[in-house]
Amino acid sequence: MPSNKWSREELILAFNLYCKIPFGTIHIHNPKIIALAKLLGRTPSAVSWKLANFARLDPSLQSRNIVGASHGSKLDAEIWEEFNHDWAKLSFESEKLLAEMTGKHIEAISNIETDDLPKVGKERESMVKVRVNQSFFRKSVLAAYNFQCCITGLEIPELLNASHIIPWSKDEANRVNPRNGICLNAIHDRAFDRGLLTITPDLIVKVSKSIKRKNVSEAVQDFLIRYEGMSINQPAKFLPDIKFLKYHNENIFRL
Repeated sequence: MPSNKWSREELILAFNLYCKIPFGTIHIHNPKIIALAKLLGRTPSAVSWKLANFARLDPSLQSRNIVGASHGSKLDAEIWEEFNHDWAKLSFESEKLLAEMTGKHIEAISNIETDDLPKVGKERESMVKVRVNQSFFRKSVLAAYNFQCCITGLEIPELLNASHIIPWSKDEANRVNPRNGICLNAIHDRAFDRGLLTITPDLIVKVSKSIKRKNVSEAVQDFLIRYEGMSINQPAKFLPDIKFLKYHNENIFRL
């Protein structure tokens, strides 16, 4: 049995789970919390409490006066800062650690496609790392929005995307940062990616004038224009970073 003091490795695994489950599901009856508790040799109550400790550090929750657990360790804050300093490194490290402790391959832990990958070698390792981080990003963003499109409320996971605010190719440091992501359905994800709509820094949907033509089709009205000026459904955690939204408004959105 572990001591009451949490190790760095345990905290990394706890933060990994904090990222990948909705805030409202942090409780002792959550099967994923129960599974992690069993893996760590701790109680579901201890794991749930540790996740609540991380919640108190989340600026998105602080801004809504949701404080999480009132007492946490210095190491909790250090792990939070480690992830926020280098999301790509720590997300992969946490998934790798989870794979090692469960005796599974990291590809299986992250549910990534491998059929098109080289069988062995550095190229495979590099591609696996990218896909593991992409999977972590998707899970973190969708969980933050409780698996619902932030514009329409659509809640079918197969039709949802974790959309990068600053594109993957433009900001390597924030590729895996969930605050650089929003949950959108496939249509609005494509429109967001192509600059046909944006989300302003005050979290309002804005539609490009390029599609506000006279006599637009009913489909364009229903799928895009009707959402002009609406507030998005805000995530319970990992609120989009204002500087990322400003970038999208100024560099991608078509006025």
